Amino acid sequence: MKRDIILGIEGTAHTIGIGIVNGDGEVLANLRRMIKPEKGGIHPREAANHHAEKAPGMLKEAIAVAGVRPEDITLVAFSQGPGLGPCLRTAATAARAASISLGVPLMGVNHCIAHLEIGRLVTDAEDPVLLYASGGNTQIIAFNEGRYRVFGETLDIGIGNMLDKFGREAGLPFPAGPVLEKLSLKSSEDLIELPYSVKGMDVAFSGLLTAALNAYKRKKRALEDVAYSIQETAFAMLTEVTERAMAHLGIEEVLLGGGVARNSRLREMVRTMAEERGARFFAPPGDLCVDNGVMIAWTGWLMYSSGTRMKIEDTAINQRFRTDAVDVTWRD
Repeated sequence: MKRDIILGIEGTAHTIGIGIVNGDGEVLANLRRMIKPEKGGIHPREAANHHAEKAPGMLKEAIAVAGVRPEDITLVAFSQGPGLGPCLRTAATAARAASISLGVPLMGVNHCIAHLEIGRLVTDAEDPVLLYASGGNTQIIAFNEGRYRVFGETLDIGIGNMLDKFGREAGLPFPAGPVLEKLSLKSSEDLIELPYSVKGMDVAFSGLLTAALNAYKRKKRALEDVAYSIQETAFAMLTEVTERAMAHLGIEEVLLGGGVARNSRLREMVRTMAEERGARFFAPPGDLCVDNGVMIAWTGWLMYSSGTRMKIEDTAINQRFRTDAVDVTWRD
């Protein structure tokens, strides 16, 4: 019997990712290339051009790394949204071309759900609450009545975007999150009071960002102390709403996902919360927290193997593709 081999193409924002998995969930290849602007943030068109330039070579490299032949691929999946329009269109075009060239089905995948499903694949999490913390997204997600429901989310900007915006104003390189994490470790742990904006199950970061910039630029507080205070305040907000969702749903598993989920302090805070509740804490390896093609390939396979089918006209990108807009046919 021929083994199913799935190709996944991720291209929602700054990263183009090519992943290959088999139908058993074994990761065969996981390649990523991220655009790093010399100054400022991500320009969607420049990022899309970067992806278009890198994708062809990465496809060939991924197939070689996986030790498969192009004709072994049985399904192509891609990130259909949410994300930046030009980047999404580039990934979708590459996926459609591969699907047609190989004569195999095509599957558009919700990027947020893919973060959750790769976490379920590589950890022992079965039915977790997902704290999804990335550049453009911050959501609390859990499975309920046939769909992944959003029980809490940011009301303004994603946690990663907030960190990057602060970093840009402070002259830090992109992405700023890892730099701020290192700076926070050098802090005197003098906590600066910043707006703590939790509204029911939702959070907001714009007030925190403005106050942090004011503390650094006008009040001349040490950058290390501002970095420490940003992390402590923002991550406490995320931990609170995650715990509230767990209590509301009666779920005793928590899973982290998204690029910011690599942050050791965020992991420590959520792990401590889980342990105090008698719950289980899970987080994928760092290379599967960030945007990657493996999570797209695996989720595409879950969709296809549970009966979902798409025609080319069904694969239009959706920049505002909601997590709760997908029928989760692969779970009971």
